[in-house]
Amino acid sequence: MTNQIELFLEQICEQGCRSVNKVIKQLEKGEVIEITMDLNELEQKILLNELKSIMAVYGETGSCELK
Repeated sequence: MTNQIELFLEQICEQGCRSVNKVIKQLEKGEVIEITMDLNELEQKILLNELKSIMAVYGETGSCELK
């Protein structure tokens, strides 16, 4: 994972779990979002997988859902 991906990951996670879930949904749909514009397709997939891994904890507990 590149430093740029790590930086974006940190920035997205700082916005809270609901925002992270929203970003995941957007990336899954192939939508272009401002924070990932500088990433190529592979880097976006890596970022998406990392976000999903982080959010798996919340998914198990149901403590943070996308509304």
